[in-house]
Amino acid sequence: MKLIFLGPPGAGKGTLAEKVVGILNAPQISTGVIFRNAIETGCSLGLKVKAIIDAGKLVDDETTIELVKRRLAEEDARENYILDGFPRTVIQADALAEFSLVDKVVNFDIPDSLVLERMSGRRVCRGCGHNYHNLFYKPKVEGICDHCGGEVYSRGDDKIETIQRRVEIYRTQTVPLIDYYRNKGILVDVDARPAMDQVVENFKKALKL
Repeated sequence: MKLIFLGPPGAGKGTLAEKVVGILNAPQISTGVIFRNAIETGCSLGLKVKAIIDAGKLVDDETTIELVKRRLAEEDARENYILDGFPRTVIQADALAEFSLVDKVVNFDIPDSLVLERMSGRRVCRGCGHNYHNLFYKPKVEGICDHCGGEVYSRGDDKIETIQRRVEIYRTQTVPLIDYYRNKGILVDVDARPAMDQVVENFKKALKL
């Protein structure tokens, strides 16, 4: 099954994807991880991506589309995948349709106030990219990832001002995708406000798993 997860930053898309990867036997493909990998290479494209993200903006369509297209061409994503963070615009959605057909689009419904609360406390592993939260989901040892032992830190793009800009961008540029996919008859809504275990159950019901 090929899925897209839609929702504002902090809606829990990445965390849910980690939990259902085994259920669906599908890789989680996050543009955030793709971008961070590019940044770590130190190449000109990586430096460009870093500057854009640090400013709280979205990476341009052309760069994003090419990175995602290359990832979906890999062996593990040819039959099943969970796309988290792509597409973000109708332009990207049209481009995706040219090289991959999606089965369902899951829309995570959550108010902006809760997004700000969640993201301002978010922490991430510098090594493997696993997400934590200083209130809801702490690592067993402070500052150390449970999975790889890497450093758990607060990213620059998780500051309040940056979060607010990212949410504003999402509401203006990405929300039109909800109607785009609803009109195609493949969009399902999931209430993302409860605790993650309940969101997982909501997800299963929505996809009839």
